[in-house]
Amino acid sequence: MTATLSRAGAEVAPAHELAGTWHLTRLALRRDRVVLPIWIVLLSIVPASTVKTFEQFYPTVADRQALQAGANTNPSYALLYGPPFDLTTAGGFISWRMCGFLALLTGLMVVFTVTRHTRAEEDTGRAELLASAVVGRYAALTSAVLVAGGASVLIGLIQSGSMVGAGLPAAGSLAFGAAEALSGLVFTAVAAVAVQLAEYSRTANGIGTAVVGAAFLLRGAGDSTVDARWLSWLSPIGWVQQVRAFAGERWWVLLLPVAFALVVGAAGYWLLPRRDVGVGILPPRPGPARAAASLRTPFALAWRLHRGPLLGWTVGMAVVGAVFGSIASGIGGLVGSSPQAQEIMARLGGSAALTQAFLAAMAGMFAMVASLYGIQAVLRMRGEETAIRLEPVLATSVGRLRWAAGHLVFAFFGTALLLLAGGVFMGLANGLRTGDVGGSVGDSLAGMLVQLPAAWVVVALAVTIFGLLPGFSAAAWAVGSLALLLSLFGPVVNLPQAVLDVSPFQHPPKIPGQELVATPLVWLTAIAAAALVAGLVGWRRRDVG
Repeated sequence: MTATLSRAGAEVAPAHELAGTWHLTRLALRRDRVVLPIWIVLLSIVPASTVKTFEQFYPTVADRQALQAGANTNPSYALLYGPPFDLTTAGGFISWRMCGFLALLTGLMVVFTVTRHTRAEEDTGRAELLASAVVGRYAALTSAVLVAGGASVLIGLIQSGSMVGAGLPAAGSLAFGAAEALSGLVFTAVAAVAVQLAEYSRTANGIGTAVVGAAFLLRGAGDSTVDARWLSWLSPIGWVQQVRAFAGERWWVLLLPVAFALVVGAAGYWLLPRRDVGVGILPPRPGPARAAASLRTPFALAWRLHRGPLLGWTVGMAVVGAVFGSIASGIGGLVGSSPQAQEIMARLGGSAALTQAFLAAMAGMFAMVASLYGIQAVLRMRGEETAIRLEPVLATSVGRLRWAAGHLVFAFFGTALLLLAGGVFMGLANGLRTGDVGGSVGDSLAGMLVQLPAAWVVVALAVTIFGLLPGFSAAAWAVGSLALLLSLFGPVVNLPQAVLDVSPFQHPPKIPGQELVATPLVWLTAIAAAALVAGLVGWRRRDVG
């Protein structure tokens, strides 16, 4: 910081190390006024909204006991959801099904938030500009921690209040909300360290999300292996579930995330003054003096930028596909035998056959997740633009459309690759259990590919926003989140069909289980093409930056 101030010509150091924190916090809240509320609403309302659904799925004691027995005997369910402590109550079921996933999503939210308001600001040079004014050394990091941590606490409070309002026990609701809030604080602390270690925001996001993913996988490995249950206690997400909300709450477990957040967060603050603005603790690897021939085209540059995220997403989709495929054939024991349960599952998957309905529903979910990768790939173009790395490229013989085409190949065909990976591994896992590998892989791939036009609509809308409204490019995440929210939870809370139809994922046929109807796929492809053309026309006409 001292070096930065001297370069900027400042004569007087800030009066206090936290000077300007409140102003930076207000700025961060203003910049996140669209994205952050969507995260908060999405993560807050889901648990309470599924209380009545549990009662519809499992209306009798026998159904609930069968659910408990099925979950106890299948380690795949423990790998995916965690230990089934008590599935005979709505609260216990919701805690089992959602606690780990909500902690995972909250972790991703806070990692992105902290990185966006710290390391990304250094990438663009805005942090150094602010440091030349009366801004304390720890102001930027503290404001980012306040925003991310405050959002986590707010999510926990809303979850607790809404669950009590839905008729669940107050103690379990409070334990659930407290555990989720503390998981957000834990990963906020992890992000505070990641942004000190890495030199670029992309690397910091990679470190933070890798820790979140490793915590989820570590928890899954411990919960699904009898001889390695201790692994769950090494994972912050495992701590969330070990609180045992609605199943004999263990309040002392909450001390673990509190201690972890304090220690790791303090490490982030300790590392901050030991580096300069724009530099990370970990030195970057120097590249060669001259670029290789393989990097002398726009597509080659795009491949260099996208290959890491694409590989990570592909491996993740393959692993998750195998997990879902391994439990598909036993979904009947988990759902129950009541007519209400079968009717709701058929609505979600579009088929009366529970296994086919489950595979079709998973194909839709995979398409939603794959569209998020497409959004990330599109927004990489905006990142190159705001970081002023694009202008030197366009100053050569490379045209705008040629440059954009290199990135859009990965945005659209990368989305297709993710669906292929998820479909193949989900089909293989299910086929190995049922003895029909060929048929299962074919059904899974067909279910994934019919969802591709819907995913392309979301990606193309991100291109439209980038081309026509570049200052609001982050709103592309709002588009993807809205589509995901409507498709996942709209049928569960009985939203009107007109509202559900806003999501493109409501229109493809649900395969396997339904006949292939080409009309909605043609319309979705046409909409995606129109949105793509509109975005490229806007990109060609507007100013860079």
